[in-house]
Amino acid sequence: MQFEQIKGFAFDLDGVIADTARFHGQAWHQVADKVGTPWTRGLADGLKGVSRMDSLEMILKAGGHENDYSQDEKVKLATEKNDNYLKLVATLTPSDILPGMKAFLDELKAAGYSLVLASASKNAPKVLKYLQLADYFEGIVDPASLSHSKPDPEIYVRAAELLQLPADQVAGVEDAQAGIQAINGAGELSVGIGANLHDADVRFDSTADVSLTNIKKQLG
Repeated sequence: MQFEQIKGFAFDLDGVIADTARFHGQAWHQVADKVGTPWTRGLADGLKGVSRMDSLEMILKAGGHENDYSQDEKVKLATEKNDNYLKLVATLTPSDILPGMKAFLDELKAAGYSLVLASASKNAPKVLKYLQLADYFEGIVDPASLSHSKPDPEIYVRAAELLQLPADQVAGVEDAQAGIQAINGAGELSVGIGANLHDADVRFDSTADVSLTNIKKQLG
């Protein structure tokens, strides 16, 4: 994809715009402790970008507890996790925006790009409100309307529809492998932030490095 083709950007939220991933981690850790699943770095990393119920299933399976809970009990565990997460999210302020991302969002808006949010989090509107970034985005993909979680490309296909752009004019920004797979599967340009995202079309070590100039440089 040529840099000049890009007309819109679809953003993940956790770990890209703000480090709300740490809040998810804390809240899921509490659930893992409750159900008796050992909390590991690998498990924590595997939950990134995954929907709430799918994340719960991964935690239960990791501890061999996938058959120990009824659907109603699973919903209760997921709701408890979300309640704990929302208490943590309510402490967010604009100072929690990750380094460089406010400047990048300002740069995109000034250059006339359209922006949407493509997060698996049902709480994304609340997070944007606390960060005072809601006005930057023309739309938010509703994860409740999706049939499949990342790495399925559905969320990024829907993001392009919200942008009213063909896939080859959209760039997606992610910090997790599941998200990069979803962007690539949707036929969009993948911008990865973090190590080991080898499938990303463009990759940065830190949010502080992300800019239109640096994206253009990597595309050649």
